[in-house]
Amino acid sequence: MFDGFREFDIDVEDGIAIHGVVGGEGPPLLLLHGHPQTHVIWHRIAQRLAERYTVVATDLRGYGDSSKPEGDEQHLNYSKRRMAQDQVAVMQALGFECFFLCGHDRGGRVAHRLALDHAERVEKLMVLDIAPTLAMYEGTDLAFATAYWHWFFLIQPKPLPESWIEAAPGDYVTRIMGSRHAGLGPFDPQAIAEYQRCLTLPGAAHGLCEDYRASCTIDLEHDRADRDAGRHLRMPLAVWWGEFGTIERCFDALAEWQAVSQDSVEGGTLPCGHYLPEEAPDAVFQQIIDFMR
Repeated sequence: MFDGFREFDIDVEDGIAIHGVVGGEGPPLLLLHGHPQTHVIWHRIAQRLAERYTVVATDLRGYGDSSKPEGDEQHLNYSKRRMAQDQVAVMQALGFECFFLCGHDRGGRVAHRLALDHAERVEKLMVLDIAPTLAMYEGTDLAFATAYWHWFFLIQPKPLPESWIEAAPGDYVTRIMGSRHAGLGPFDPQAIAEYQRCLTLPGAAHGLCEDYRASCTIDLEHDRADRDAGRHLRMPLAVWWGEFGTIERCFDALAEWQAVSQDSVEGGTLPCGHYLPEEAPDAVFQQIIDFMR
């Protein structure tokens, strides 16, 4: 699904390796995926982007073919700070000190933290179909909790959510992805099969849950510390979300991102649901090349 790209596994710390693909020529562009997916979400636009950029698409720790370390009591192993550092280490290993950055869903949360902690490395930032994590938790209401029920299921103490996912990982993928605006129709069966394969790997369900447990604990501590200290994003920021998705219904995304950015924020809706790179690949491709100049 990534013709012309080469695969890599890069050690980012003791016992932790990040899997991904790299291809193309030009300025480096790092793409980060969401839940319950892998770098394969970019398969419809990666080759076109590679005509203009050196495209790097990775599996976040806990996902895909990247390492899946055991979680700790404070969920530090899956904090977005730790997951962001993974991606900085990958880009350094590939020879890139500065890069463009785009993240969807969970990858957008890692990208947000990376851009805060390593601002000097990020030329421009784009996030897809999220509002800032702190704003989403603090703004939770019945409509949001009902639509994003998995946020509150996955944070339950282990092994409850892990055991349910491990009992039927393929079903978990199709039910989560198929329950959104467009159902399963937009997805390539080969991509679905890859997401299902990866969720059957040892530790995958645990890694996925720890990602969410970190988001409602240690990540919120880091976010509140940034807010209290007045730390804001300092690079150009673009935000796009699905016209038919939960972000559009439940949040004022531009206002929430403006609140955490020192400069003006551009963006708006695209004609799709949550999974922008697979539901509206042409529109996402165009927004990336227009913004990442």
